[in-house]
Amino acid sequence: MSSSRTDLALFLATSGHSGVDRIMRNLVPEFARWGLRIDLLRVKGHGPHWDDLPHNVRTIDLGVSHVNTALPALVRYLRRSRPEVLLSDKDKVNRTALTARALARVDTRVAVRIGTTVSKNLERRGWWARNGQLASIRLFYRHADCILTPSEGAAEDLARIAGLPLKAVTVVPSPVLTDRFDAMAEATVDHPWFAPGEPPVILGIGELCARKDFATLLKAFAELRRDRPCRLIIGGEGRQRDKLQQLARHLGVSDDVDLPGFLANPYAYMRRAKVFALTSICEGMPVVLIEAMACGTSVVSTDCPSGPKEVLGDGRYGPLVPVGDSSALAAKIADMLDSPTSPEALHEATMPYTVTNSARQYLNALGLLRGEG
Repeated sequence: MSSSRTDLALFLATSGHSGVDRIMRNLVPEFARWGLRIDLLRVKGHGPHWDDLPHNVRTIDLGVSHVNTALPALVRYLRRSRPEVLLSDKDKVNRTALTARALARVDTRVAVRIGTTVSKNLERRGWWARNGQLASIRLFYRHADCILTPSEGAAEDLARIAGLPLKAVTVVPSPVLTDRFDAMAEATVDHPWFAPGEPPVILGIGELCARKDFATLLKAFAELRRDRPCRLIIGGEGRQRDKLQQLARHLGVSDDVDLPGFLANPYAYMRRAKVFALTSICEGMPVVLIEAMACGTSVVSTDCPSGPKEVLGDGRYGPLVPVGDSSALAAKIADMLDSPTSPEALHEATMPYTVTNSARQYLNALGLLRGEG
């Protein structure tokens, strides 16, 4: 590589606790292990956040607090540093990256990533917002040198929306399993429901929002609870907390439901839960599903677009149920409580999602794979 030119610049502006944050916190140290010179371009008040970074990774503050005002600073950076590749994630950031490259007139290759099933996300938007974003994707994404998604379903959806051939979109597995994963899963959990002799715990984790549809999980749990002793923990924060708590009271199960908020170490909860349930209306690639399986915990998932069917081998590693069908979900959770999937089979299913394998595939897609790290 060049002694002065940055190999990879990452332009990100996340909430600090999103799926993109987790993916990039796993990928960046692994990229650095391959000897790449990496720049992290920061927008004030946004993630991802790192406690420590390798010596070949530098942080560059763009001096702005919003993606909408980052364009001039990003153009200046590209003209000054001319990184070989600029990688961005999420639609607004992607459009800014592509516009900046065009204005800077540099030879930097731009790779854009979309981690969700775009058409499903847009269904809940108003007409103007929905069609505006669709038009911008068709206009901008054809100018990207590389388009990345985490699942085949998300790739097919994005290619259709962008008016591009499917081969223009590259599927790369998410970097879920790190060297620290097993140790974190084995950590102790300070929750009385995991004490010996307590009823089995059903677990859900995610933002408390409509897209995750934890209301369906609560309804399924209420059905299950009528037939057997069990408990439900839903980890995460979000706007629907009060609504979910009210629903639990209405269903008469609030004493057996806990919403403990954000879980600093969700893997320890996953390892001790008897069943993990994913009830999303849509996903791009459900990282929590992979994490739960890697913990050896049986899983049940909605057959939502996109990702669960791919992760679960079309039902081989765990049952799939229709979105919003609480009775089907309750029945399959009961099946998993009675006849759990073997941890060995679950471990086999998650092997593509190691950080090492994911980073290698990312670097190959970005044209930066230059020998083993």
